[in-house]
Amino acid sequence: MMVLPLVVRIERAAPPERADALEATAMAVLDLLADPGEWAEELETWQSSGRIRKVVRRARGAEWRRALALPGRTIGHRTAEVRVYPPVPLDDWPKDLARLQVGGTELVDSSDLGPADPPVLWENPALEMSAGKAMAQAGHAAQLAWWASSPEERAAWRDQGLKVSVRAAADFDALAVSGLPVVRDAGFTEIAPGSCTFVADVPWLRVRT
Repeated sequence: MMVLPLVVRIERAAPPERADALEATAMAVLDLLADPGEWAEELETWQSSGRIRKVVRRARGAEWRRALALPGRTIGHRTAEVRVYPPVPLDDWPKDLARLQVGGTELVDSSDLGPADPPVLWENPALEMSAGKAMAQAGHAAQLAWWASSPEERAAWRDQGLKVSVRAAADFDALAVSGLPVVRDAGFTEIAPGSCTFVADVPWLRVRT
C-alpha cells in the first residue's frame, strides 16, 4: 500500500493553530495534485490504487530541519507549516520521516475563527479526532473535491492560491447527504470504519447537487 507522508511543524513554544494546520495540510495536498512535477509517477500509482491514505507526523527543531532536507514541498499558512512528500510504500518510509511521531498533535484554536471563506471543508463535530487525524481527513476532502472538479474549475482554484477554510459543521448530517464530496474513513486509526469525517463544500460543485 502507498501512502502520502505529511509532516506538520509543532514547536513546543509556538504550536500552530488547529484550523491553520488543517487548512495547510489540505493546501499541501492540493498543491501536489495540481503540479506533481517529478513525482507524477508516484502520485499516479498512489491514486490509481483507489486508496488515498495519508499519514501525518510531527516534527520540531532538528527533526524539522532534517525533514526539510528530504525532497518535498512546504506550505506555510498563517501559523502553520506543513511539508508534503511524494507517496511511499507504507513499510518503506525515508528514515528521517519514519522516526517521527504520529501522536502528540493535540492542537487548539486560541480564538474564534470567524466566517469561513469558500471553499469550506466541514468537519464532523460528533467525532473525536486528534489534530493529526483531522489533518489527514481534511487532505482527503480536498482531494475528493479536486477529483470532482473540471480542468477549468481546477485552473480557477489554482488562480485563487488553492485556498480552503476548515470549520466544524453546525449540521453535518445534512451536508453529508447533500451530494457534495464526503470523506468516509477506512477505520485504520482512531474512529470506526465508514465514519463520515468531512464534507467538501466547494461552490462550483454545490451548483451541481
